[in-house]
Amino acid sequence: MTWIKTIKPEDADEPLRTLWQQTRALYPPEYGTNVEGIDEGEGGGITQSHSLIPQALFHAFGLLGVALSPDLPLQRRQHEMIATVVSAVNRCFY
Repeated sequence: MTWIKTIKPEDADEPLRTLWQQTRALYPPEYGTNVEGIDEGEGGGITQSHSLIPQALFHAFGLLGVALSPDLPLQRRQHEMIATVVSAVNRCFY
């Protein structure tokens, strides 16, 4: 498995911490809930893999956060259905 240097949230400087918080604020509240059986461990999550370039983290994940806005016409179940189909087509295990 490839190893990518990351910065843990507790070690983040103020600019990175602020961008992380601003990005998370865009997501629906249920995205802040840990999923049973999923352990990100020492490797962190996908957002943590972008921690060396905070502006890229904010813009990449901010886009998804904005796309999940409840003000848009798709409902949460439709987002999940699209994600499931895309993952199946891409043969992702998750």
